Amino acid sequence: MRAPTIPELRRGVLAVCVLSDLDLLPSEDGVLLTAAPPVHVSWTECRRALAGHDPEGAPGRARLTEWLLARRWSADAGRDVVELALRPVGLPVDHAAHPGLDWVCDRVLGDALDLGLGAVGLDPEDPDRVVLLPASVLDALGIDREVMWVAARDRLERMGQLAAMRTRLDPKGLLRAYGDCDAVTLLGARSLRTALAAASDGMGAAVVPMRNRGWTRLALIDPAFGPAAAAATPAHDRGFVRPVLLTADELSLVPEGGRPEQTALRDPAGDRRWAQDVLYH
Repeated sequence: MRAPTIPELRRGVLAVCVLSDLDLLPSEDGVLLTAAPPVHVSWTECRRALAGHDPEGAPGRARLTEWLLARRWSADAGRDVVELALRPVGLPVDHAAHPGLDWVCDRVLGDALDLGLGAVGLDPEDPDRVVLLPASVLDALGIDREVMWVAARDRLERMGQLAAMRTRLDPKGLLRAYGDCDAVTLLGARSLRTALAAASDGMGAAVVPMRNRGWTRLALIDPAFGPAAAAATPAHDRGFVRPVLLTADELSLVPEGGRPEQTALRDPAGDRRWAQDVLYH
């Protein structure tokens, strides 16, 4: 995979400037975010943000935008505010918004879910959104990522316990966001995985096609729903593209293959038409 050249990076950040109304000035060694306080972002950081994407393509511009805005907003807020606003964030390992390996603070066994840090309250247009903070952002503020992750991990486990109680009481085992942690992030809590696995004799399952919602009682969910809902969800808001299997210590995607949309078609029709499980006869 060819690394983007400086002219290509320059055109990419200029597109971010125009489309996102972000004040910046490209230079030979990087990008200067010119608002006070000024922030310098090297071309190496820009390449890392792209993770192999074309800086002039839509996915590449989106990644550059998120990276540069995180640098801008965190500098505006300052170290003390960002430290108080830090939250745990979980993303599928191949998610479109994944900032890269240097963002990862922990990976759940099973190679499906990465955990890192974000901060709430930084986005002036959406204060409730948790903005992902790559390692370079925290380093620029002088924040010790390992220390902050210990506190964030404890918070995640507490939220997981509360989410387990609420999910257990829901008829369909609906998993919703809780305490600034979305549904995908909550599955990173060992406390929640332990509860879900214990309710299913040691191995649980969940359908989480979007980041803010999932279902944990698959017997009540159409097998084709998960993949179809994931495909219909915008890439940034997407969760797991297939159902996940989980134990207390592990979370993994079910293998690819099969035709879940044909499962219901294999069920024989009832002898009594009035008793058939269909909406119309």
